[in-house]
Amino acid sequence: MPKTTRASLLSLAMAGLWAGVSPAVHAQSLIELYQSARAYDATYQSARLQFDANVARADQARANILPTAALAGTATRTELEITPVSNPLLNRGYNTQTATLNASQPLYRPANWALFSQSKYQLEVARAQLESAEQDLIVRTSQAYFDVLASQDSLTFVKAQKAAVAEQLASARRNFEVGTATITDTREAQARFDLVLAQEIAAENDLRVKKIALDQLVGKQDAQPRGLSAPLVLPPLEPMEVDTWVQKSQAHPGIRQAQSNLEIARLEVVRAEAGNKPTLDLTASYAAGRNPNGTASSVANSRTNTAAVGVAFNLPLFAGFSTQNRIRETLALGERAQSDLEGARRSIAQNTRTAFFGVVSGQGQVKALEAAELSSQSALDANRLGYQVGVRINIDVLNSQSQLFQTKRDLARARYDVLVGSLRLRQASGALAEQDLQTINALLVR
Repeated sequence: MPKTTRASLLSLAMAGLWAGVSPAVHAQSLIELYQSARAYDATYQSARLQFDANVARADQARANILPTAALAGTATRTELEITPVSNPLLNRGYNTQTATLNASQPLYRPANWALFSQSKYQLEVARAQLESAEQDLIVRTSQAYFDVLASQDSLTFVKAQKAAVAEQLASARRNFEVGTATITDTREAQARFDLVLAQEIAAENDLRVKKIALDQLVGKQDAQPRGLSAPLVLPPLEPMEVDTWVQKSQAHPGIRQAQSNLEIARLEVVRAEAGNKPTLDLTASYAAGRNPNGTASSVANSRTNTAAVGVAFNLPLFAGFSTQNRIRETLALGERAQSDLEGARRSIAQNTRTAFFGVVSGQGQVKALEAAELSSQSALDANRLGYQVGVRINIDVLNSQSQLFQTKRDLARARYDVLVGSLRLRQASGALAEQDLQTINALLVR
């Protein structure tokens, strides 16, 4: 069979297999599956609800600097009996009704104001944590998305390789029957065919597992990600200077969280030092009492109203050295928060550099594998022609086929790794956002 015809059949077989593996009728884009994951993923929902709880917790600190008021009321019934009886009118029952309204306003409470300031930084910590959870969801969804595509590619290439090996096996059998080849060619082709069958079973199972992981993440049954369009041109990495990415990483949510924790620790020192300072509150009260049946000393109906306004002053004198030890504790925790901030900066800078060079290396691998694919295809064509004219043996053709399909598989995986790596780079630098998925989404089959 002419090599052009073989190549055409191989292309048609791969196209048919790809259509069978990844139907495009119900395929979803990366953006669509990310939106589904955002509404379904339990990890992200937990982070979002934790943020809502942290917002409410931060607002609670405001109550310590605002006025407070309380209303209390009592109603009692008293039965009075005096013996010996000196006045029969005094042996009776009477009711007592009281209502009291108390209010206070802190005038000088440095610990409360420090706690209120801490709540603002705690809110920033919660916001940074939610942002990190959003970025993590973007990366996890993209990774699961391209894992399915990579498994589909692997299965497609294995099936195409199986068809090519089956063709070579049939050719070896025909040549053996007519006496132009030895039984060795047939056995080598049969061994390679059996190996490809085992690889096909493994690829089918891997695809099944990857699809289950994607379905669980996005909350859909049988999610079908769209493949990359062909020909594919990967977007360039901009900017191409690693130092620029490291500078951008200073706005990373992890660094912002560590900075807020440092400010919280510093304010905790202020709260501890407030244990030695006085407090001053403005107080007010109003009380009303009513005895509609008199009292123990009088049978006349009575009513009393009492109002009071004042200030309450309190000066701590000695608390068993607890305040001094609390100050020492908070100072040590403040130094630890400073070390944590410096550690976060170093770690994020290192992660950014690692992710940057990973993307650069991946782009280089893609270019090298694209060249290797062309070379492998040429080597396969040459070995097939040499086998037909008798200057190559069957194992040469089989090895060339394996090399070609392995190169195709590695090239597809390298492209996916570059796309996911670019998202990881933005995550490492703290700049990852949902809009970054639009660039990748534009590369998908429409």
